[in-house]
Amino acid sequence: MRFERVRLRDFKCYDDADLALRDGVTVIHGVNGSGKSSLLEACFFALYGAGAVDGTLDDVISNGAEAMTVELWFTHAGGDYRVEREVKLRSGTAQTTTCVLETPDGSVEGVRDVEAQIASLLRMDAEAFVNCAYVRQGEVNKLINAAPGERQDMIDDLLQLGKLEEYRERASDARVGVGRVRDDKEGAHSQVCEQIETKEDEDLHERLNGLQSELAEVTEDIEDKRQNREEAEATLESAESVIEEYEDRREEIDELDGEIDELAATISEAEGDREALAERIRSLRATTGTLEDELESTVAETDLEEADPDAVADRLEALDDEAESLRDDIEEHRLEANEYERTAETKRERAAELREEAAGTREEADELEADLEADREALEERRADLEELDEEIEDLRAELSGAPVEQSAVEAHRESVDEELTAARERIAELEADLENAEATVREAERLLGAGKCPECGQPVEGSPHVESIDADRERVEELEAELESAQSRVAELEAKRERAVELVETETELGRLEETRDERAELVEQKAETLEDQADRVQELWAEAEELAADAEDAEAAADEAETAAGAARDAIGELNAEKATIDERRERLRRIEELLEDVADNEREIETLRERRDGKAELNDERRERLADKRERKADLEAEFDPSALEDAREEKARAEDYLEQVEPHLEAQRDERDELQADIGAVENEIAELEQLRERRDELEAVVDRLDSLYGEARQLQESYADLRAELRQRNVETLESMLNETFQLVYENDSYARIELDGDYRLTVYQKDDTPLDPEQLSGGERALFNLSLRCAIYRLLSEGIEGEAPTPPLILDEPTVFLDAGHVSKLVELVESMTAHGVDQIVVVSHDEELVGAADDLVAVKKDPTTNRSSVERSAAVETLPTP
Repeated sequence: MRFERVRLRDFKCYDDADLALRDGVTVIHGVNGSGKSSLLEACFFALYGAGAVDGTLDDVISNGAEAMTVELWFTHAGGDYRVEREVKLRSGTAQTTTCVLETPDGSVEGVRDVEAQIASLLRMDAEAFVNCAYVRQGEVNKLINAAPGERQDMIDDLLQLGKLEEYRERASDARVGVGRVRDDKEGAHSQVCEQIETKEDEDLHERLNGLQSELAEVTEDIEDKRQNREEAEATLESAESVIEEYEDRREEIDELDGEIDELAATISEAEGDREALAERIRSLRATTGTLEDELESTVAETDLEEADPDAVADRLEALDDEAESLRDDIEEHRLEANEYERTAETKRERAAELREEAAGTREEADELEADLEADREALEERRADLEELDEEIEDLRAELSGAPVEQSAVEAHRESVDEELTAARERIAELEADLENAEATVREAERLLGAGKCPECGQPVEGSPHVESIDADRERVEELEAELESAQSRVAELEAKRERAVELVETETELGRLEETRDERAELVEQKAETLEDQADRVQELWAEAEELAADAEDAEAAADEAETAAGAARDAIGELNAEKATIDERRERLRRIEELLEDVADNEREIETLRERRDGKAELNDERRERLADKRERKADLEAEFDPSALEDAREEKARAEDYLEQVEPHLEAQRDERDELQADIGAVENEIAELEQLRERRDELEAVVDRLDSLYGEARQLQESYADLRAELRQRNVETLESMLNETFQLVYENDSYARIELDGDYRLTVYQKDDTPLDPEQLSGGERALFNLSLRCAIYRLLSEGIEGEAPTPPLILDEPTVFLDAGHVSKLVELVESMTAHGVDQIVVVSHDEELVGAADDLVAVKKDPTTNRSSVERSAAVETLPTP
């Protein structure tokens, strides 16, 4: 795997950076705090997301930005890949909004799916990536300082041996689970055997035969009694039929009596109705005569010759037309009068409004004249305030003229001084930490020398190659003390400079505020002067408007008088038309009465005819009823003649005997049925127990087969568990041997012809260093620089082992070293250069190193410079054309 390109937008200290990464050794250099490590963290974040961030996602977004994007292009196994992550602030919380991995086979989206695909491609998660390929700043000694168990887990996970342990644990869990199931099945088998033995002792088939014999006897008795009962039921049914026939005839006679009485009453009632209808006919004829008399007198009062309905209708229609025409004329004059009255009212209201407006306009003119004088005095006071502001502004400008920078640059000047002061304070903190470490080293060395031991390795002084190093440590302490004193003086100077810069910023801010206030007040003075001129013109306009309004009010009053005169004339015309209409309405009313009388006479004649027809119909119905009444009386006489009292008495005696037998036989049958049901239930229970016995025998055979299979499966699981454990031990031993060989090869390259002979790595990854005389040393007894190189050698050996593989190449990312020289002096840095060069010689295609050490920079195949703009506090990257010599901080 090789990194091809990384692009950042608003990631930590970067606005927009785009860097192509090449094969070989790439060194990223720059001053402390410039953002070198952030460039590597961006690559790590692109691959593993939040798992690559020490804090929260909020920390990866640049200050002041709302979103961040990282893109990483890389090649793997001959294919091109691109991963993109975008993080945005939503409701104050950072959230991943885009996570896409473009592969030769298509795109993968979503945080979980992308990170799972990355882990599958590289065969490592974020933690394994840090343990193998990414040596982060300050974590050079991570592996050597880890406990043997932790180191074992780290290396096993990198070499995929953790999967074998996982598989062994799964096989163990499976074996335990199979054992539990087998024990359960054996217990179930024993329980089934006990149940079979119990049921076999009950002699179920003999019990079944006895119960079936008893059931046959009871069933035969039930059948005999059932036949006798059916004979008694037939006798009872015959007797009841005779009794029922008598009762039916008696009931029919009773019904005929009722119907005869009802028909006689109906005939009598119908005759009464016919007499009432005759009386109603006589009354209607009398009423019709009265109506005809009134009609004749009403026609005489009109100009009609006779009471002809058509003539009445024609005359009434003509009068209706005359009345309608008069109503239209009346409505027209009424509308005209209303219009004149509304006009008069509107004109008078308008005259009152105009007089009121004229008075208000005069009052407004008087008030505006009074306000105009007061506003002129206030305008003069504001002009005096402007002159005072001009004097204050000139004083502040004079104060700023003595500043070391232009007025517009005082804020940038303060920020620049703040950054210098922060850097100086950070330098003091670094020097104090270095001085404390150096003093501790000298004290420890002096203590060891006093005890006769080497201050570097803790071994006896005689024959040790590092006895002279204590003088260099003491010189280093003196250098650090001098440098710390100089740095503290620089901080004091910068603090005084910052105090002056803050004062200048405050002065510049106050000047800006006063200038803005002066411009606003000047604009207000101008606006107020223009307003006063407009107010004077407005006063003259108001007086002219008041005169015009008074004249308009007089004209409106005259128009109102003319409209009232016209409305009176229209009302007089309406009175004349109403009198004419009243005469016509009276004539129309007489004609309508004639129409009503004609209709009433016709209605009476129609009703008389209807009543006559109803009277004749009732007479016909009564004739029919008299015929039905004679038939019913004849049927009643026939029924009474057919009745036989002796047959009824015999039927009643047979019915009583049958009911008595049925009453006695039913309880006996019920008891026998209960006994039969109990015997059938007992037979069913015995048959069920026999069936259960057969099922238990089948279950016993099934459980025996299951227990045999589980025994076999338990043995297979145990064998699989042991196989995984043996394979893991075998592979770990092979890895240990290969890793030990590569570690010795790498360390001897770094320490060739020096005081150490070899390194031993046991099966639990415990490390031991042997001196030339075979004296064993714990790695923690090495000096600080030696421990760092030892750790880097171990990391490089692990990387080689993963890259070359035990039985073929395995995919590995670029080797990334972030500030590997932190714990190294000048002599050990050259050995680190040799170590890096040896990794390229062993086929590592891409190594990325962050460092400011000039010797390591000089060994680079490709050099990338990181710079930070002090005004924006944003970093940028550029590829150096040639290796430059950089000052060591």
